[in-house]
Formats: sequence, C-alpha cells, structure tokens
Amino acid sequence: MWQLLDGAHPVLTNEGGAILSERTGRWTYLTPTASAAVLFLLAGNDEDQAAGQYAAAYGLPRHQAAADVRAVSDELATQGIAGTAVARRRRGWRR
Repeated sequence: MWQLLDGAHPVLTNEGGAILSERTGRWTYLTPTASAAVLFLLAGNDEDQAAGQYAAAYGLPRHQAAADVRAVSDELATQGIAGTAVARRRRGWRR
C-alpha cells in the first residue's frame, strides 16, 4: 500500500499542492495533476488503481496514466516523503 511516510504533511487540492517534510524542513510543490496523482494513490491500495482513476479523470490512455502516476510516486519516494507500507513487527508480550 502506497503512503506518505511519517513526518510528511500534505496540503492537496485540485489546483495543486505541497508536502512538508519534517525530516528536511522543505516543501515539495505539486502541479494540479501531480496533486491528483497523490490523492488517487492515497485513496487506493496501489499504483494500478490510482492509474485507472487518473486515466479516467484526465482522459488518458492507461499506459500514459500509469507512467505519470509512477513518476510522481518514484519522485516522492526518492525525496523520502512516500513509499509502500511495510508490515511492522510488534514487540512485546502477546496474550
């Protein structure tokens, strides 16, 4: 599941958006279409679902929408703002 990492604070609208990283103290600014891609990624379980919604919203071929969503996802991952959820192992006593 794709998600923003802890310490990433989004401000997303249909007119664009920004994400503040507590780790770096920097804002990442998003175009309206990149903001939509992030909203679709956050609403779905994976990039494939987000690409389908993105393609429908912008009337794009599925392969182009998938490439656009992947580009946004990869860039945010490179900046340390987003990634896929990894199951966390709980420590402590089990009852």
